[in-house]
Amino acid sequence: MINLENSKVLITGAAGFIGSNLAKDLLKKFKDIKIVGIDNLNDYYDVQIKHNRLEDLNQDSRFEFIKGDISDKELIDQIFETFHPDVVVNLAAQAGVRYSIINPDAYIQSNLIGFYNLLEACRHYPVKHLLFASSSSVYGANKKIPYSTEDKTDHPVSLYAATKKSNELLAYAYSKLYKIPATGLRFFTVYGPAGRPDMAYFGFTDKLRRNETIEIFNYGNCKRDFTYIDDIVEGVIRVMEKSPKKDENGVEFKVYNIGNNEPENLLDFVTILQEELIRAHVLPKDYNFEEHKKLVGMQPGDVEVTYADVTELIKDFNFQPNTSLRQGLRNFAEWYADYYGTCEQ
Repeated sequence: MINLENSKVLITGAAGFIGSNLAKDLLKKFKDIKIVGIDNLNDYYDVQIKHNRLEDLNQDSRFEFIKGDISDKELIDQIFETFHPDVVVNLAAQAGVRYSIINPDAYIQSNLIGFYNLLEACRHYPVKHLLFASSSSVYGANKKIPYSTEDKTDHPVSLYAATKKSNELLAYAYSKLYKIPATGLRFFTVYGPAGRPDMAYFGFTDKLRRNETIEIFNYGNCKRDFTYIDDIVEGVIRVMEKSPKKDENGVEFKVYNIGNNEPENLLDFVTILQEELIRAHVLPKDYNFEEHKKLVGMQPGDVEVTYADVTELIKDFNFQPNTSLRQGLRNFAEWYADYYGTCEQ
C-alpha cells in the first residue's frame, strides 16, 4: 500500500475535468499531501471553465500549479528534478474522438510525445506508482460486450483510440525495462458538473438552451456506459494507493476498466437530461423537445456500444461506480443553472 499522507503527487491535466476533481478530493482527504499540477490550458474548449476549476485549488498552499505542456521535455525533467513526485497521475491528453480526425497533430504531440516524456522522467526519477488515463475507446470495433480487460484491443477505430492503446504498450515496456509500477485506467464516458463542454450531454444542453436542434447519432441506437465524475475520482484514488502486483512476466503493470457497468440508450439518456434541465429551470416547462431533436447516422470513429466489465476493479479494490444516470444528470443540470443562469433570468 502507498500512504498518500505526506506524499508528493504530480497530476498532469490538472485544470481538466478529471484532474481538477481528483486534486480537490486528494486535498480534502489527505492533510499533508503536496500536489503539483501541470496543464497547458489549451482552448480545445472554453478556457474559462479551466480557470474556474483552478481557482479553488490555487487557494490551497499544498497545491502548486505550473502552466506548461507535457510535450516540453525540459519542463517535465525540471519538475521531476525539483519535486521528486512519489505518485504520478497522467490525465493530460488531447481528448475527443471526432477532433482526432480533423486535428491529428495535437494527439501525437500530447498523447504520444508527452506521455513518452513522462515515462522517461519516471525512469530517471523513480516513482512509487504511475497511473495514466486510457480509454474505453481502445476496445474499438470489438463485438463482445461487456468489454473486459482480457479482451483484445487490436482494432482502434480512431486516432485517439490508437494513441491510448499506444500509451498502454509504452507503459508496459517501460514498466518491464525500468521497474516502474504502472496502472492504466480505461475510463468510460465521464460526465458531471463543470465537465467538458465538448461532451454530448453538455453540448446538447447548450444547443437546447439556444433553441437549436440536437443531432442524435446512429438514430438513437448507441449505448454508453456513463460514469459520474465522483465515482471516477474515488476509483482513481483507490488505485493510486495500491501499486500493481507483478504479472506472470514479473512486470508491475495492470489495466482496469472504470465504468458504471450499466450502458444507457442514447434516447433514454437524452430524455432524462431534458427532464432534469426542465426541473433545474434551464429549459422552460413547456419546452417542445420533439421539435429540437434530429436522428442521424453514425459518425466516423464512433462505436455503437460501450459497456465496462469491472470485475477486476471490484476484486482488487472492492469498488465499482454506482451513481445513477438520473442523479448524475440532476447534479449537472443544477450546476449548469447556477453557472449559466436559468431560463427565467
